[in-house]
Amino acid sequence: MKAVRFHEFGGPEVLRHEDVEQPVPGAGQVRIRVTATSFNGVDTTIRAGQMRAQVPVRLPHTPGIDVAGTVDALGPGVDVVAVGDRVVGLLPMTAAGAAAEHVIAPAELLTGAPRRLPLADLAALPLVGLTAWQALFDHGDLTAGQRVLIIGAGGAVGGYAVQLAKEAGAQVVATAGPRSARRVEAAGANEVIDHTLTDLTAAVREPVDLVLHLVPVTEEQLAALVPLIRAGGALVTTTGRLPAPSDQGRGVRGIDLVVRSDSDQLADLVARVCTGELVIDVAQQVALADLPALHARAACGRLPGKVVVLPAGA
Repeated sequence: MKAVRFHEFGGPEVLRHEDVEQPVPGAGQVRIRVTATSFNGVDTTIRAGQMRAQVPVRLPHTPGIDVAGTVDALGPGVDVVAVGDRVVGLLPMTAAGAAAEHVIAPAELLTGAPRRLPLADLAALPLVGLTAWQALFDHGDLTAGQRVLIIGAGGAVGGYAVQLAKEAGAQVVATAGPRSARRVEAAGANEVIDHTLTDLTAAVREPVDLVLHLVPVTEEQLAALVPLIRAGGALVTTTGRLPAPSDQGRGVRGIDLVVRSDSDQLADLVARVCTGELVIDVAQQVALADLPALHARAACGRLPGKVVVLPAGA
């Protein structure tokens, strides 16, 4: 089968589109014929070797944390899915990923994909959707009537976070640049702040219960967000670059989010897509062979939005 792998850490040039042996599922695992995976920013940091301590992958490594496809083989002891099932899931970051024609996945991490939804689109959901869900509700304890400030709402995680927070009955204040402001407003934000023109600390006039921080900033900029939060609130950051600041005197929690695979939460997100409560935004589809070029475009900041990757023949 064909896969994209890197045999050493480095830039986009280390990615190779090559022939590899088709994998065989072990106990508790299934093999998935991949319809699509998606590109995520963390793929580049893993490829560059910047996360070797947190994500110790074995070389050669196949990227692609998200997967959507059809089960075509079962390992011993699997009875929760069957051959022919359409599934979607978030794969373990240390395992071989879905930038391939087939991938192995733990059966317990998968959820069903309704036939009414395009499988390729669902590949854009797991990592970013689960990150938004867990940030808002598992860690941020967001409830109806509260105010949430989403910094970086124009990105993939931010787009889902705006939709989910609005659906939960929260008041959403979001930051976005000129190119994404209209999309963020359409997703349900009550107020959109252009971060390229406005000082954020001055623009947020009322305290918020939760800050969801999704973009790289300086330590000083991150610390300046804490006074915007009401006593007892929280700041959740997903970037992993700086530790989330807190204010113990006012009970403001600082939380560094590491997303986890959760098939029940993912099933809830998929159901929301089915009902139209949650909209998946896919900007582009590319072929598996073009994944190295996609990484190179990402390094130059030239991606149009969320991109899904299709193996040949999918």
